[in-house]
Amino acid sequence: MLPFVSLLAAELVCLVYGAEVIRDTTTYGQTVSENLFIVNKQLAPDGFQRSTVLAGLTPSTGSFPGPLISGNKGVRFNLNVTDQLTDPSMVRSTTVHWHGLFQKTTNYADGVAFVSQCPIAANHSFLYDFQVPDQAGTFWYHSHISVQYCDGLRGPLVIYDPQDPQAYLYDVDDETTVLTIADWFHNTSTELIAAAVAPLADATLINGKGRYLGGPAVPLAVINVQQGKRYRFRMISIACDAYHNFSIDGHRLTVIEVDGENHEPATVDNIQIFPGQRYSFVLTATQPVNNYWVRALSSSGVGSSGFTGGLNSGILRYQGAPDADPTTTNSTGVVLTESMLHPLENPGAPGLPFPGGADEVLNLTLGFNLPATFFMNDTQYIPPTVPVLLQILSGAQSPQDLLPPGSVYTLPINKTIEINFFGNATPGGPHPFHLHGHSFDVVRSADNTTYNYENPVRRDVTSVAIGNQTTIRFVTDNPGPWFLHCHIDLHLEFGLAVVMAEAPSLVKATDVTTPAWDELCPIYDSLTPAQLP
Repeated sequence: MLPFVSLLAAELVCLVYGAEVIRDTTTYGQTVSENLFIVNKQLAPDGFQRSTVLAGLTPSTGSFPGPLISGNKGVRFNLNVTDQLTDPSMVRSTTVHWHGLFQKTTNYADGVAFVSQCPIAANHSFLYDFQVPDQAGTFWYHSHISVQYCDGLRGPLVIYDPQDPQAYLYDVDDETTVLTIADWFHNTSTELIAAAVAPLADATLINGKGRYLGGPAVPLAVINVQQGKRYRFRMISIACDAYHNFSIDGHRLTVIEVDGENHEPATVDNIQIFPGQRYSFVLTATQPVNNYWVRALSSSGVGSSGFTGGLNSGILRYQGAPDADPTTTNSTGVVLTESMLHPLENPGAPGLPFPGGADEVLNLTLGFNLPATFFMNDTQYIPPTVPVLLQILSGAQSPQDLLPPGSVYTLPINKTIEINFFGNATPGGPHPFHLHGHSFDVVRSADNTTYNYENPVRRDVTSVAIGNQTTIRFVTDNPGPWFLHCHIDLHLEFGLAVVMAEAPSLVKATDVTTPAWDELCPIYDSLTPAQLP
């Protein structure tokens, strides 16, 4: 079970009977206040001990994954992040990005180093205060400075909808049904950067537990179910490099949510999930009482070793089954593709139903050169020393004025934007691209060559395949600088990103900052070389 952020007494009320949850439906507009301490800690989630960067509700309770943060639709979060990092072998400043939340009027709280804020220096704190008025679903949080989240600063965030239109499909939806999939490295992130080669994951962790090749048979994650019940599992890829092919022996998975957007039910046997993506799926526990393998085959490193000795695996355990490893077998069956997915509410892409039928069309071509340099339209993204938001608030408006040069695209307000990604021959793909501040319609997915304007999948992370094209559309209804980047963290570190400066002339009038945000840059800029990275 994941650590669970407690809520204020008058807010979200959860009455747990067995595995079922009944939620108070009168808490719209609640406030969830918590402290997150970012700490270094020795951890051995796969049996190999290393120093890590973790989040915890107290300085002594850092965990991987970090504590579950949750609330009801309409929630306001007051999340005070305190940096207590001391290990000089890793980055000691930090930020926290709340992945998938739109941050309307609170771009300052998006948590991206040198886009929406300066980093939080060690021995300092920063309050992320933002509202989520109209979103519900499965999200997560992670560091957004350099490659720090590969060292462990990642955790789940769930916003429940008491009026969920698909609640009739499941019986159980609580902290026990949040499912995280991660790759894990025995090297620190700074060592991965120094190597400047494609990393190979040492282990796949399901809910923070896993094994590595040649390592000890440490306990695997156990997911408990009761025969006859229907479970909504909220699966989050908190991986920093690998994608995973997920399945549960003997059970079909009915997908009902994609990256915080409700979708029509689609029943499959296998889900390919890329870093940053989320899927809610319903599992009906109708099999005989037994243990069943949960499989998350990695695309990297340990993936080449399959499931031998419990690699890339967890356990689904029915109530009454013995405490033992499963003996079940794997079958491929139907594999989820994006073209199978259709939004439940307000389907249809904005703009006209043909290629180029948008107000503005951007073509972004991925590129790569040795040593380890990625490009977007021949420009490598290098973070500026002054956050893009601060530049805008200081008066810079045009692409020529905004840094970094060649990596900032200015977009007008209330227009339909079409972005064509061309995968070219870039290595290390498919590349999962995430747009901050928006969900988008994927009118052409990486898995096919046809267009769908009527009811395309709606999400915030989609893959761009080598040698193929992916096309998305969205409406510019959220002023601010929003990051668009590959969610393979080393690819971002080496330049695979741009900034969408959306309606910069409106940012000063619509975006809210705080005195504490104003202090971040002076504090960070005063750090000595010995206090960095």
